[in-house]
Formats: sequence, C-alpha cells, structure tokens
Amino acid sequence: MRQKELRIALVCYGGISLAVYMHGVTKELWKLVRASRALHSGEPCPDDAAPSDTEQVYRRLLAHAEDHHGMRLRVLADIVAGASAGGINGVFLAQAIHSGQSLEPLTELWLERADVDVLIDPSAKPWWRFAKFWAAPIVWFVLTRPGNVVAQSVAPETRKEVRAKLSRLIRSRWFEPPFGGIGFSRLIADALEAMARSVHCPPLLPAGYPLDLFVTATDFKGHVETIRLHSPREVEESEHRLSIGFQALVPTEPGRDLADPLELVFAARATASFPGAFPALRFAEIDQLAAERGREWPTRAAFARRTMPEHAATGDIEEVSLIDGSVLVNAPFADAMAVLRNRPAQREVDRRFVYIDPRPDRVGGLERGDPRPPGWFSVIFGSLSSIPREQPIRDNLDVLSAQSREMARLRAIVAALRPEVETAVEQALGRTLFLDRPTAPRLQYWRDKAHEAARRKGGYAWHAYLEVKVAGIVETIAALACQAAPELAHEAVVEALEGHLQRHGLGRLASPEGLVSPDAVTFLKAHDLAFRIRRLRLLARRLSQDWDGDPDVTDEARHQARDAVYRALSLYFEREPLPLLGEDFIASAAHALTNPAQLLDILEKRRQLPATDLVVDALLADALGKMVPALRRKVLLTYLGFPWYDAVTLPLLRGEGLTEFDPVKVDRISPDDCTAIRQGGAHATLRGVEFYNFGAFFSRAYRENDYLWGRLHGAERMIDLVASALPGAEPLTADELRRFKRDAFLAILAEEETKLKADPGLVAGIRAEVERAMA
Repeated sequence: MRQKELRIALVCYGGISLAVYMHGVTKELWKLVRASRALHSGEPCPDDAAPSDTEQVYRRLLAHAEDHHGMRLRVLADIVAGASAGGINGVFLAQAIHSGQSLEPLTELWLERADVDVLIDPSAKPWWRFAKFWAAPIVWFVLTRPGNVVAQSVAPETRKEVRAKLSRLIRSRWFEPPFGGIGFSRLIADALEAMARSVHCPPLLPAGYPLDLFVTATDFKGHVETIRLHSPREVEESEHRLSIGFQALVPTEPGRDLADPLELVFAARATASFPGAFPALRFAEIDQLAAERGREWPTRAAFARRTMPEHAATGDIEEVSLIDGSVLVNAPFADAMAVLRNRPAQREVDRRFVYIDPRPDRVGGLERGDPRPPGWFSVIFGSLSSIPREQPIRDNLDVLSAQSREMARLRAIVAALRPEVETAVEQALGRTLFLDRPTAPRLQYWRDKAHEAARRKGGYAWHAYLEVKVAGIVETIAALACQAAPELAHEAVVEALEGHLQRHGLGRLASPEGLVSPDAVTFLKAHDLAFRIRRLRLLARRLSQDWDGDPDVTDEARHQARDAVYRALSLYFEREPLPLLGEDFIASAAHALTNPAQLLDILEKRRQLPATDLVVDALLADALGKMVPALRRKVLLTYLGFPWYDAVTLPLLRGEGLTEFDPVKVDRISPDDCTAIRQGGAHATLRGVEFYNFGAFFSRAYRENDYLWGRLHGAERMIDLVASALPGAEPLTADELRRFKRDAFLAILAEEETKLKADPGLVAGIRAEVERAMA
C-alpha cells in the first residue's frame, strides 16, 4: 500500500464579521483531520457524531482511496497562520488539533455572542431610550435619508434590525471604542474553557510532531530595530509588524493546551482588535482577566520576552498597545513558509498551502463593476476592512514559483550528471561492491571512499563548496540561537560564530588543491546535519518519483526501501528542534556574542551526529541487504554519489540544497471557488459582506447563513483536496466526486437543521438546491 501524508499549512485572512464563515470552513478541516486520525488508528473519537456527519463521509473517501487507488492517505494540519478574524479561528483550530478538544462548543458562541449588542461595552450602552436624546435626530437622518449607508449596503428584510442596532451603536460613547476590550477577552476565554470541557479525542497530529501557530498583530507605538548599512554603519527604524507565534510538540495524551490559555487569549484578542471598534490591547487587560478567573500566569515574563524582545529589553512591556493584525499583514504567508523546511517525515509528503479568503471580489469596499465613486463610509470602512494592506501571497507565490523553476533546472543538471557520477562511483569502489552483502561498517567505508573520490574530482570547486556548506551551518546555528534568545540580532550572531571559527583555524577550510583540514572534517561531522538530510531526501525522491514504474523494481520493494529511508530521516529530524537542546543551550544562546564556543559545544553534545550516523548506517545496511540486486545498485549509486551532486547544486542554490524544498502546492478556499451548489461567489451566498463586511454582527440570521455556507464550502474544498492528492490525472470520476460532495452537503444540512432557527427556510432552501445541482 502506497502511503502519503497530505500536510496542510492553513492561512486565514481577515474578514471582520466573515469570521463566522471562516469558522464553518475550519470546522470542516478539523473534521477531515479527525476522520483521518480515526481511520488510521482504528480508534474513533468518543464524541464521534452520528453516521450522517461529514466525518463519516471523509472516512469513506479516504477508505475509497485505499481500496481503489492503493493509497493510504493521512491528512495532517500542522501549520496555522491567521490575521484578525482569521487569527481568532486559527487560535481555536490549533488548540483543537494539539489537545484533541472539540470545536463544537465554539459554534454556538459565534452564533449567539458575535453580535453588536453583546460586544458593546456595558459602560457605553444607551440603557434608556432618551440616552443622548439630542443625538436621535442625527441618527435618524443618517440611517433613513435617501441613499443612506444602510439602504446601500444591507438587504431590505434586515434593515430594521440593523438600523436599531446601529442606532444603539452610534448613540454609545463617542470618540472612544464602543466595544469592550475586557469583554472581548472574556468571550475568548469562555470559548477556550468550553472547548476544555468537551469530550477529548487524542491529539490530531502524531505524538512529538511540531505544531506551529502564528497570528499577526500591529504594535501601534512600534519598536526600534537596527538596520545595518554601509554608511552609516547602523540606522534605527520603527517597526510595527508583530507576529505572535507558538510552537509545541504534540503530546501523547489528550487535553493538554497548546500554550497557557491566557497567552492564547492574548494572541486572539490582539489580532482581532479592529481599529476604532475595540480598544488597543495591553498586558494589564489579560492580567485583569487572570485575576477575575483566579488564574496564575507563570509564563508571562517569558511570553513577553519571546514575542516582544525589543520591548522586553527596554522595559516598556506594560506600555505596549496592540491593534488588529490585518492593518499591516492581512495574509500572513511568510511566517508559515519559514517553518516549512525539514519537518519530520516517515513517508511521502504532499505539502499544501491552503488559504481562506472569504471575499476575494472586493476592491476598496466597492464591487469592481460599481460605477459610483467611493463615498465617505466607503473610504473609511473600505480602507480598514477591504483594501489589502499587503499582498504577501502574490510575492510569496512568486518566490515559490521561481524556486520551482530553479529546482526543475537543477534536476535537469542532476539527470545529466547521473551517468558520469555512477561511473565515478563504480571506478572508485569497484563493480564487485554491488554483489556484496552491505553491512554498517562497509557502508561507512564506502561512503568515506566515495566522498574522497568526489573531493579529488572536484578540484578547485571543492573549496567553494566547503565554504558554502560552512556558511549554511553557521546561518542555521545562528537561527537556533536567535530562536532561543529572541533579543539577539541574527547578523551579530553570525559574525560572532564566524570570528570564532577564524580564530580556531577554520578560516581556511581547504588548500587550493582541495585537501580538507582535519579541523574542518571534525567540524562538519559534528554540525553538518543539513548534508545528511539532503542526501536522504534525494534518495527518498528517487524512490518515490524517479523510479516509479521501473520494470526492474516492484512497487512493494520500492516502498519498503522508501520506508527505511524515511525512518533514517526521522532520526536526523529529531536532532533539529530547539527543545531537544535543553535549557543549557537556551541559557548559552543568550551569551552567543561573547562565548560562541560554548554554544557550539552544547550543540555538538546534544545532537550526537556521529553516533546517530552509526544507527542510520545499521538501518540502511539492513534495508539494503533485503533489496533485490537491481534496486540495491540504484540505491547505492545514488547514496554514495551524493557528494558529486551536492558539490554542483549547493553553490548554485546559495546553500539551500537540492532537496531542501519539496514542491509546495497552493489551494484557495473562497466562495468563488465553491460552485457545486450555487454560482455567484460571496455576494450570492454570504450575508456578512453587507455593511462593509460588518453585516453578520447585526443579525443572527446572517451569522447562521454564513456559518452554514462556510461548512458547505469547506466540505466541497476538503473533498477536492483529498481527490487531488490521489495518484492519476483524474483519480475520482466526475460521478464519484459529485456523490461524495452530495453526501457531505446533505450530512451538514441534516446536522444543522435543528440548530439553525433564525431563518426557518434556510436549510430547506439549500437542500432543494443541492438536490437539483447534484442530481
């Protein structure tokens, strides 16, 4: 059975009240991941829904992949990033994945409490009808005059409800945010506590697997960062972008929080502090929440140092004011991309970036085809809620596309080199090598001999190759040090490490003839983890892709060999994460600028790469001994010939390595992409787009509509994602795809029919559409 992991990095855009729609989408991703976990473990969650639920549909889809395509597909969501409304949903989803808690309690909270009347601060509410009586004529004129903002942007059947709530909002306190900050924090805390009371499944990622969560916020006052120039040497610039990140290794037991709940509340509250609607977040607000709930916050100081090291260093943490993350970064792709490299793997990986954009058709709050010039409300609300402050997705996708083109060119180079490399390996080791039974000592001897032959062949180029390798190692160690001590500047750590290596004889790694110094060999054996990973990844790629369909090698033999390679890779991946290095490494990182030797010594002792090599050699030798001669020869030629390939490709890739980045596919989820039931995009399906994306905050009927469409669109795209990960150009026939989607749609409608009551015709009307469209 061919095995593959469909790994999803989810990015959630901001969208004001369209957060309710995004909750429906993320709920379906959560259900797909739960269904995958249950299928692979054979242990359904104790709170599994009735057979009509979409989890059952997803299980049938994954079972269909095994029975009809020979593909055992595991779906994992291991990276979550979000801004504003998307950031809140990202926090809850990541907590559910890490802890095994349920997202179900969150639904009622969104529907019941994401309402203007609930969000208004109690001290700002006009408690009696004569409050600000002098403002009543102004409110009446604004909301009822011809062409008013409500008439322009709200459906007729809801205008009365919206006008009443908007009147109370306008007549609340003026020139201060109408919504309460501490009230918002309480709502988020209530949601996390409701999740904690739910029935727990096991965590939705394998034990020990890293889960990353990022949400963006905006540091209103900003902090000073130093930029290095040629002249002057250093300048200071104000930086306002802030990313609040969490990484945790998934536990074995359920119910454990991704982070201290107060930190999760802090992140969710900060990212969604919409300017003018909510007050800026300060630490004192979360302190008040902790006091109200009788909670300690022992990690407060460490959290502040990690997320805002510049403010922590200057001692002004208490004065930091955070507002909505989408002000500067509405689509946080960069953080998610930064943690893609070298994730643990035990089988073939299909990596996806999936982003949720609930309203891709807006331009400045107006429709593209609207001939009217923007009015006062359009400019104000559009600039805050509709115009993208950044377009990192385009920039980042351009980067991914350029990398893909470069990788294609380099693979062509490697393919052209292959005959020459294989000949060189055979000449260096002798053709009889491939008739012998491999053992761990023999494998080590062959590897050293092949490496030496590659060095001799490399000549002058080998020196440049060594320099690139060491530069990459230094950069990686500096990044680890900065992760452990965020107050450090990356460039300064690199300079300190390079200075240390210069002082200890590693300034010149090789002679012009390519002879490598003993100190350089020792350094590379102790710290060149990336080379080991690149070598095994090339072998895994050959086994997974290049030799697929080779008449001399059966699929079963190829898959067994690939499993051994991934087991070996996992041993090296375990050497990478910061938690492995212990508290003494974290402590020494703070002194990296003055004592880089200690940093290197602790890293060498913790990783124990030479000892890990012995274990990997034994594992690979055992696997080689079980292979048929044809496959064993291919594997050995690739494994032993890797130094030739690496010496050519590593300098061209500026140290990144031939297989450092696997291809990444990008998928979008938006109303425009989900047409199985209804055409027309967001304006044909969602009500929260009214009143400049604030519409769902004024009506429960709107929230129920958007939540339901979020689930329906999420289910449609989850099925598309799974289908696209299966082998073959058209892995599912049109009839099979339609049948799975129809079953999922009807399961959602059956589940929600008794819960969504604000519009009695909502579920029945959509069910009729499903029957017509999917007949």
